[in-house]
Amino acid sequence: MSTKTTTLIALALIAVAVIAGAVLWNQLPDPMASHWDVNDQVNGTMPKFWGVFMMPLVTLGMLGLFLVVPNIDPLKANIAQFRESFNIFIVLIIAFMLYIHGLTLAWSLGNTNFKMSAAMLPFMGVLFIAIGFMLRKAKRNFFIGIRTPWTLSSDSVWDKTHQLGAILFMASGVFAMIGGIFGGMTAFWLMFVPLIGSTLFLVVYSYVLYRNETKA
Repeated sequence: MSTKTTTLIALALIAVAVIAGAVLWNQLPDPMASHWDVNDQVNGTMPKFWGVFMMPLVTLGMLGLFLVVPNIDPLKANIAQFRESFNIFIVLIIAFMLYIHGLTLAWSLGNTNFKMSAAMLPFMGVLFIAIGFMLRKAKRNFFIGIRTPWTLSSDSVWDKTHQLGAILFMASGVFAMIGGIFGGMTAFWLMFVPLIGSTLFLVVYSYVLYRNETKA
């Protein structure tokens, strides 16, 4: 997927979200639900203006950042080698953010017969799996990937860490999707324990790889 196509798709998704919010404005309550706890109970609200427009604005800012980063990275030539995978990730994360926004609008319109975690986690699982595929192809850079002092210091450590990281992130995605079946606290543990555990393990793993490489 080209960067131009990625940008057009992302902007179209954001535009749809803004238009939907404007069309539904008079039907939405003020304030709107904005946060749910691990038991899928609303525990936070925000004024309607921000409930309708904050997520599209945040997503637009994220898109801008994603488009700028590859051009300012000193190792941008490396990013170019996996840019297609990165572009797919951009579209998916933009779609995910706006999907959450859509769920929030639906809830605020009175459609409360679903668990937010059960609705959210399958898409999040797909996103983690997509991140795993991207990590398999990622080359050393300062912005995208598993950036520890040791991966950034060695192409070999970077490649080995990202090959394992790809597997762990895809596995975390599968657990997140399973969590979506259950919802609530079970979903919370199935999503965060594999993800946090994988992240911490990869930090240690990259250090061990670097230490062994420098001792050789």
